[in-house]
Amino acid sequence: MDSARRRIAVITGATSGLGLIAATELARGGMRIVMPARDANRAERARVHILAAVPDAEIDVVSADLTRLAEVRAAGERIAHAYAHIDVLINNAGLHAFEQRVTPDGYAEMVAVNYLAPWLLTRTLLPRIAAKPGARIVNVGSEASRRHGELTLPSDLTDESPFGARESSLIYGKTKLLNIMFSVELARRVAPSDVTVIAVDPGFNVTGLGRELSFARPLARVLSWLRIGDPRRGAGLIVAAALDPSYAGASGSYFTVRRATPIVPTAPGDDPTWQRRLWEETERLLAVTSPGR
Repeated sequence: MDSARRRIAVITGATSGLGLIAATELARGGMRIVMPARDANRAERARVHILAAVPDAEIDVVSADLTRLAEVRAAGERIAHAYAHIDVLINNAGLHAFEQRVTPDGYAEMVAVNYLAPWLLTRTLLPRIAAKPGARIVNVGSEASRRHGELTLPSDLTDESPFGARESSLIYGKTKLLNIMFSVELARRVAPSDVTVIAVDPGFNVTGLGRELSFARPLARVLSWLRIGDPRRGAGLIVAAALDPSYAGASGSYFTVRRATPIVPTAPGDDPTWQRRLWEETERLLAVTSPGR
């Protein structure tokens, strides 16, 4: 395929797990992969992995630490400068931390990586995405969002309170709910364009067990042997949401790997007033001008 004619897919969290599987499949489909990544060594290993499966793949690595929002913005600006349009943006990177860590910017790490970074990257790339008819944005959420405690805005965006392993699931679920709400509101704001915005739940996957658990790797091996948590199913949903024509009219929808039809986010994530308020509070926090209404 002529390099100049390749479609462009930007995907975060592509150095391992679901993201690496999805990036490989996108490359297999002829897309040029743009991979924001913090660790150059892991990015190179991912690049080699993709090339082993797709020898003619084109892969660009852009340095970006998602815990540092200035780097996220700068990476978005570099990508926007390098490409006249973007066909697909997949915000896949995610983190489940089992204790509170605060980023150099002063945000809780899970909130920064799982929500603020994808919001900012998307907003920075939006002009290039809107420049391509039929472009898509896929945000990886989770049904863990249904266990999020109580949502409080705007304080949840800046809360640095300590927590332990037991409370971590509620925080993780809350960040995934924010991602789903952001997707629905973004779809509403870009509705005059031809951009499709979809949130997906890839389901339980052995690749997402948590790097911080000492027993994660042996447990993953056991579950793989039992054929539980196959990451190819979750990655398949991500790729389908990005490319399958059947999703073209589904902007603003939320899908799970467990069923073919859209599902309703848990309250208050299904409330347009809360969705709009989240967008406005995030915009205010990050000092970014809004697109659309």
